[in-house]
Amino acid sequence: MTREAGKTGHYADGSDTVIGACIEVHRELGPGLLESAYEQCLCHQLRLRGVAFQRQAAVPVFYKDLLLDCGYRVDLLVEGRLVVEIKSVERTSALHEAQALTYLKLMGMPTALLVNFNVRVLKAELRRISNDSFPSPQLQRSNLGPT
Repeated sequence: MTREAGKTGHYADGSDTVIGACIEVHRELGPGLLESAYEQCLCHQLRLRGVAFQRQAAVPVFYKDLLLDCGYRVDLLVEGRLVVEIKSVERTSALHEAQALTYLKLMGMPTALLVNFNVRVLKAELRRISNDSFPSPQLQRSNLGPT
């Protein structure tokens, strides 16, 4: 896993646009709300910016070629290539980062944003996480479907 905290600029995956939308939502609402409120507002902000996304996208889980119906979902899948995990907690932990990385691996995606809105300064709890094993063998298997 590669953490890319503190970087600014333009990214090919469009995460800079999503980060800008997160900042706008946080600037307007501030900390202290439930995750669901930030998710809904971020979706609205992305729509205003003309960004395509899927809310509560399913995460496929395979075990020895068996597709499990576990109900895992990512908060947002942006442009079919960027996972966004939204939190509203006192502080994100290694567990939150591991969750985002596991979603990346299961979905065969290269990058995730882990965003904690329950902070005074959003930049302090915004992480860009890269899947060092992309492209994932999981993606290749999931394209084949269960056997």
